[in-house]
Amino acid sequence: MKTKTLFAGIVLLAIASFLFLKPQPAKVAPDHCVFNNLFGIVDLDPEFKHAPTEAIESAIRDGLDWLEKAQHPDGGWGAGFNAYQKEMDPHKVPADPATTAMVSMALLRTGSTLEEGPHQKQLKKATEYLLNAVEDAIPNGAKITDLTGTQIQSKLGQNIDLVLTTQYLTNLLDELDNNSSMYKRVFNSVNKSVDMVQTSQDDSGRTKGAGWAGVLQSSFATSALEAAQARGAYVDGVKLTAAKSYQKSNYDPVTESVEVKDGAGIMLYSVSSSVRSSAKEARRAKKLAKKAQEAAGVLDEVVVVNYENLRKAGVEEEDAIQLETAYKVYESAKVKAQEKRVVSGFGNNGGEEFLSFLQTGESMVIANDNTWKNWYDSMSANLLNIQNNDGSWNGHHCITSPVFCTATCLLILSINNDIDQLVAQGEE
Repeated sequence: MKTKTLFAGIVLLAIASFLFLKPQPAKVAPDHCVFNNLFGIVDLDPEFKHAPTEAIESAIRDGLDWLEKAQHPDGGWGAGFNAYQKEMDPHKVPADPATTAMVSMALLRTGSTLEEGPHQKQLKKATEYLLNAVEDAIPNGAKITDLTGTQIQSKLGQNIDLVLTTQYLTNLLDELDNNSSMYKRVFNSVNKSVDMVQTSQDDSGRTKGAGWAGVLQSSFATSALEAAQARGAYVDGVKLTAAKSYQKSNYDPVTESVEVKDGAGIMLYSVSSSVRSSAKEARRAKKLAKKAQEAAGVLDEVVVVNYENLRKAGVEEEDAIQLETAYKVYESAKVKAQEKRVVSGFGNNGGEEFLSFLQTGESMVIANDNTWKNWYDSMSANLLNIQNNDGSWNGHHCITSPVFCTATCLLILSINNDIDQLVAQGEE
């Protein structure tokens, strides 16, 4: 018996050595988040998940059924043009990459993949549409479509098609076999689109071509880059740091003042972006501060995250200052982002509000913040209350597109399905 156990241990050690020590070619992504969980890199508390109610699941099914009928023959979905915001028929507008990417992310999060799931066929066609858009684009450019003047471009920015497509293709990697031809194709497209996203950034970290609420385009660009980096794509760390710094600079945790000039004057857009950009660093800061307290024999559940504790944890001076600031921004901004007067945004719901809600929720999960469940209960109740009878959602100002808004609301309601990936993304 001991011999068998010893032999098994040697085999496991050999496998682990091969997996972790063999040289890797450039731009090859690491294994999936599930793999990381098995090896203990991501320690996820099962209580952190928060299963949706039957009413929420029913609302999700209705929304998915509506989106299935709204798909174009070419595999895409469209939001329509800014000049014709009142057009609510999804078949009377052209397909665009930004809207197609949002719907694809919703289908992926709600249980469909390229191989299986209730909307596998729709997702497969949409993925082909988006891959072709990236593959046909000029390298180091910023455009993956010839369409101009769409609702999404006008409200978020000229590069939003590229940004959201990068995010979707990055998410898709988690569902593909690393050795498959499709994985290699998607991963190559991710690297190409990451280069394009970073080319579209200015020195301050903003994404160029900002629309009415350009802070959201920049925020989603930052999220896309962070997600791509976590999955092994090459991301310029200097540019990613600049992008995060720009987002955090829009909120001052001491005075609780919000810079809204890039957010159409709406506090919600800027604050939710600040929460998103600081989530990962806030989580790291809390983890290190807890480590310092435990080393000092302080076992209090209250973790004091400050410069002193971070220095005691071995963090360099400059990094300690940055981490303390990120933690303060996150903790203060997440509260601000959930205040009733802030959540009201423009006064009623538009696509920008839904995007901001999504950012806040995902940020709390990435930060491993258990209070995300309180946010979810409140937000899901609100979304169910405003769902249309046909299963869709639409905006009442700015981004009014029922396709884009329905996809975003479904991403919010089904966030529990991506808990593992989001928590893993928050790991260093």
